[in-house]
Amino acid sequence: MNRREFIHTAGITTVSLFLPNLSQVFAEQVKGKTQIGVISDLHHDIMHDGEERLLEFLEASKKKDLAAIIQMGDFAYPSKENIDVIQLFNKAHSSSLHVIGNHDTDGGFTKEQCLEVWDMPSPYYSKVINGILLIVLDGNEKGSPSHTGGYPSFIGSQQLEWLQQELENSPYPVLIVSHQPLAGVIAVDNEKEIQSILSNYSEKILLCINGHSHIDQHLEIEGVNYVHINSASYYWVGGKYKHDSYSESIHQEHPYISSTCPYEHSLFAFLTIDIGNKKVMIEGKKTKWVGKSPDDLGFKIEENPELNEWIMPKIQNRKIQ
Repeated sequence: MNRREFIHTAGITTVSLFLPNLSQVFAEQVKGKTQIGVISDLHHDIMHDGEERLLEFLEASKKKDLAAIIQMGDFAYPSKENIDVIQLFNKAHSSSLHVIGNHDTDGGFTKEQCLEVWDMPSPYYSKVINGILLIVLDGNEKGSPSHTGGYPSFIGSQQLEWLQQELENSPYPVLIVSHQPLAGVIAVDNEKEIQSILSNYSEKILLCINGHSHIDQHLEIEGVNYVHINSASYYWVGGKYKHDSYSESIHQEHPYISSTCPYEHSLFAFLTIDIGNKKVMIEGKKTKWVGKSPDDLGFKIEENPELNEWIMPKIQNRKIQ
């Protein structure tokens, strides 16, 4: 059995990773454990059962002692029709935090509407949670010199200056959250510039997590760990691989589902941050494909042949220490 076959068939085992440079000062000053729930890429406006998937996450969150819950983008348009599902998330915890995804401004919606309806302070912001500095980035900025079309995937100079100041001045260990990846598959256009900044503060950074890619991937670059959090709902295969996974009526009402391989149940994760022991644990979740999988469809991207290694209906458990 090769590595890819193992990943696709194995249960939720724990993958141990290395947390290289965390300062001993933080281990001495931050006591106890902090738990945070994360869910990404719900795509409520594509899926027929987006609210059910969100409820599954919120019900599981009630059983945890969480310091915060975070939705990591591509959540639900800031529309009147979506007020109920948005408020369902906002009212679920005293610290219900948002990240703006590239699809959240589809249909003519704007970042400003997301800020207002989702109750966000700004497109990028920071918040101290239990002695941990949470930095939320906005990867939807324009101005990339290498942009050739499609959605912007870039973090501009003003935001980068702010990020560097936050890292420089922080007396706390840092968790960085973004929608677009800062490393790995479909990373932001200026990933190298960002990685260079982050590596200078690796002794402060616990972890960088992102959504957007709908895969399960981990990278460690110059002392910083980057983890892709899988979608709550599906993997997008596109029009070339259109097929039906549900009933005819569902596909008629929700036509974009035909371009996806949906997950049977919602995927999400819980982070446990144990500064004293220099350890971050990710408790993931495993489900099954609904209908055909990307492998069944023969899905592949020629320019990225390794992509299929990380396409799976699960978020793996990870222990970074």
